Amino acid sequence: METSMTFSTILALFSAMVVLASIPSVSVLTVSTRAATSGFIHGVFTTIGIVVGDIIFIIISIWGLAFLAETMGSLFFLIKYLGGAYLILLGIGLCRSKSKGVETEEMMNTSLLSSFLTGLFITLADQKATLFYLGFFPAFLDISEVSYFDTSIIIAIAIVAVGGVKLGYAFMADRARLLINSTIRKKINIAAGCVMIAIGVFLILKTV
Repeated sequence: METSMTFSTILALFSAMVVLASIPSVSVLTVSTRAATSGFIHGVFTTIGIVVGDIIFIIISIWGLAFLAETMGSLFFLIKYLGGAYLILLGIGLCRSKSKGVETEEMMNTSLLSSFLTGLFITLADQKATLFYLGFFPAFLDISEVSYFDTSIIIAIAIVAVGGVKLGYAFMADRARLLINSTIRKKINIAAGCVMIAIGVFLILKTV
């Protein structure tokens, strides 16, 4: 398969995405919070949700479907409210949670789904991401000549760059969690819950 992207272009795009993903943001805060309160695996699933959301926006941007974001304005409006409400409920749950030494498989599965949806909602709620990618990609490649193979390469770059950075934050947050006792962990859960509630309120207020 042929590609219009050179090795230097791929390297430059990868480096730029790593830098952008490393900048402290709502997604970084969310990944770190989930890993610090529930463990590294939850940070992983939150990261997967974020990356899936990014892939959706990348596909929309590359194939010139920016108008889709505009025609789906009401849907994005709804997603922001649902995402905000979901994060607020999640935050309340963290504040009210008690330290548990052992989790059942059912609870773990539900929590992992919750972590994934948290990452996905946060990404999809940011409608500006489409416009960001539309302005970002032309600096690295000719959008008019992008092939399906090029798109696959870009998605792979995003998975490695964005996913790798977020996992790094999750790992560090999880290591810090293991160094504290249950009493401090309870306080961290409350603080993390307040952070989740604040993020949820922020997403909702952005729609007003």
